[in-house]
Amino acid sequence: MFICDAHCDTLYKRVTETNAAPDVTLERLQEAGVTLQTLALFSGPDPLFDRAVQLNAAMRHEFLRLKEEEGWIQITDLKDLKEGQVAFLLSLEGCQVLTPGLSCVDEFYEIGVRMMSLTWNHENALATSHNVNQHDGLKAFGLDVVKHCQQLGIMIDVSHLNDAGVQDVLRKTDVPPLASHIGCRSLMPASRNMSDRNLKDLFKAGGFVGVYFLPYLLTEGEATIEHVVDHIDHLMAIGGEGKIGIGSDFDGMSKKIEGLEHPGQLKNLFLALEKRGYSRQDIDSIAGKAFIDYATRVMSN
Repeated sequence: MFICDAHCDTLYKRVTETNAAPDVTLERLQEAGVTLQTLALFSGPDPLFDRAVQLNAAMRHEFLRLKEEEGWIQITDLKDLKEGQVAFLLSLEGCQVLTPGLSCVDEFYEIGVRMMSLTWNHENALATSHNVNQHDGLKAFGLDVVKHCQQLGIMIDVSHLNDAGVQDVLRKTDVPPLASHIGCRSLMPASRNMSDRNLKDLFKAGGFVGVYFLPYLLTEGEATIEHVVDHIDHLMAIGGEGKIGIGSDFDGMSKKIEGLEHPGQLKNLFLALEKRGYSRQDIDSIAGKAFIDYATRVMSN
């Protein structure tokens, strides 16, 4: 079984909370049999360009250290995945660091970034976050960035993007995006979760959705592993078969679901899926095959 996680904030946590133990470690990934862990270069909660650049540089330096001192293996092509070996893929979350121009996209491609999330929780030069409003579409520069990324084979991540922005990506470009870490708004009415309309359109376009483990965005009250499965159930029901996976958001949350507190516990999710009636083929798809199929297709576009 290939296990892939489309999103975590481990690099950010490692450089901003140096005394805190990270959720994601190489040992835990090995324990869980994880094949691919995507690591976000998060632009940070501060919308200022200079601050985002400084933070990004710190995370890149930390990743270089992890590769040199702890043996973390970076890949830029999913053909290099090997069962029994943990590999890491870089993503960019919140693209205000691209503000100077399209040449910045090329620079991040050169260091191995293969996924870009246009926004975080604030507006930038590319697009508007769900946290600001749901009706402003992509800005002209944002559309240019999306088209340039898709020419290079960089996956476009619509997590955190507002509803109108998602529709613009779907209608004005010809390569399907992904939502690396989201939930379903019809189950939990939060703006951060995606609407059924956008989810259905994304699936029809051939996109991918990774479900996160953020308790407060999965349900009211105390979240359990069963609530994660509820969101997967809903995605399956609206056309997501073969296009659903994991986008844990490990190291990006203060409160966690009991039994899904770090990668070493991913087997608990697979057991819950089995108890819910999912076939071995479906579980293999959700665990990682769906992400590999999607990413391979887009990155080689």
